[in-house]
Amino acid sequence: MDLNSSIAASRLVAQQRAMDIAANNLANANTPGFKQERVQFADWLSRQAGTDVPRGGGTVAFVQDRAIWRDLQPGALSHTGNTYDLALTADGYFTVNTARGTRLTRDGRFGPLPDGTLTDSSGNTVLDPNGQPIRIPPNTIHLTVAGDGTLSGNTGPIGKLGVVTPNDPAQLQAEGATLLNAPTGTTPVAAPGIVQGALEEANVQPVLELTRMLSDARDFQFLSQYVQAESDRQQSAIDKLLPANG
Repeated sequence: MDLNSSIAASRLVAQQRAMDIAANNLANANTPGFKQERVQFADWLSRQAGTDVPRGGGTVAFVQDRAIWRDLQPGALSHTGNTYDLALTADGYFTVNTARGTRLTRDGRFGPLPDGTLTDSSGNTVLDPNGQPIRIPPNTIHLTVAGDGTLSGNTGPIGKLGVVTPNDPAQLQAEGATLLNAPTGTTPVAAPGIVQGALEEANVQPVLELTRMLSDARDFQFLSQYVQAESDRQQSAIDKLLPANG
């Protein structure tokens, strides 16, 4: 493959990644607490040594998928009226216990198991500030959740939700659509601003995301056509030269 095609191919790989990210954002547009992602592109510079090139042409810039960053802007609130639906209006994440350890989430679709253990929509146990499971007593009625995460019922206080912020948000690692791992540790949030009977919607704007994905698809198609045309041009030149030298 010649240099021009190699540069175009590097952009093709990057555009494919961008389309994959946009498609994932669209697929989770209705997932509570989901945060959209973006691809960060950068130049990968190749120094051309020992070649006779015009002035300023000693460097070739390839495209590389440098990183993926997560938009942490909060989504809109959707009021459901469900007692166990909870939304965070400030910075922070609920903590849940999974098979891989403690994870963070903004998805507040909670509910009790038959034994009263509070879990998320995937069955992961919701934790208190001490990392212990929260259990709702069987005779509890009129459960209320205060803005600081304190749970109360007709028998009095029940417990408190563990809400934390990651020490380094840039190091958050996604595990599925709504779970995040914080390898650098977390810090408790004193005033998370929890709203009962509501859910935080995904911060994805479907129309804008679809427009972005269509633009990425057009770029991908153009680059594919360019690589194919360049390949056809080279093959045509070879076909014409071979008989003359044969």
